[in-house]
Amino acid sequence: MQLHSGDLGWNWSLGTQTMVDALRVWSRDEEVSAVGMQDAPGLFRMAIAPAVADDDKFAQRVLDDLDRAGATVVEARFGDALRGLLERDRWLADKPWSPLCRDLTAPVEECGLRIEVVGEHNVRDRVAVQRASFANSTFTEQRWRTMAATPAYRNGRCLVGYDGAGAAVATVTVWSAGPGRPGLLEPLGVHRDHQRRGHGRAITLAAAAALREMGASAATVCTSSSNVAAVATYASAGFERLAESADFRKPA
Repeated sequence: MQLHSGDLGWNWSLGTQTMVDALRVWSRDEEVSAVGMQDAPGLFRMAIAPAVADDDKFAQRVLDDLDRAGATVVEARFGDALRGLLERDRWLADKPWSPLCRDLTAPVEECGLRIEVVGEHNVRDRVAVQRASFANSTFTEQRWRTMAATPAYRNGRCLVGYDGAGAAVATVTVWSAGPGRPGLLEPLGVHRDHQRRGHGRAITLAAAAALREMGASAATVCTSSSNVAAVATYASAGFERLAESADFRKPA
């Protein structure tokens, strides 16, 4: 997995200026060759075009720019030249991450929850579940509206899952990168009062079905390998766990 348009869309909820300040773009002959997003202080997540993946000179320019920007952790899962430079400069392996992927060629099974696409009529439920799923969440209705108005959300969709009693129990945002390309789940959560009831698997299936409807070739997600419950949930929804990867951490 590289930096996905959905990653930009989710972070865009903090506002356009915040997103602009977080982005670094490298171009060659008016073509975008790499994009970096500062996802936290010192942490940059990268996407590198295949045409420059093995270009040592380009990789050195990127690394020099990241160094000037104060990068201490770099997520560079593709781009052999940049990865090679980081390794030669003795950047260390950070905590491992588990990418998971489900092919969407075949239809996705029913999830067992009532699923609604989020709009003004139920954005309050979307936000409530998000805040009840993540202890430090600062998500708000206004942040959802900001996100929903961005170009990235033209290929995005928020879902809320309701149980048999009508309670909003789970939510997910899915992002397509266009027909025939992999889509992304970011984020996904289950309300803390409704966990351990299979709702995580259910909303994951709903996300995969929505991406298939949007024309995505696959549904992808990446989670910390230490989050054993999350990895198991995605696997139970038909996602294949791929080889672990780690970010690069600058040596002290």
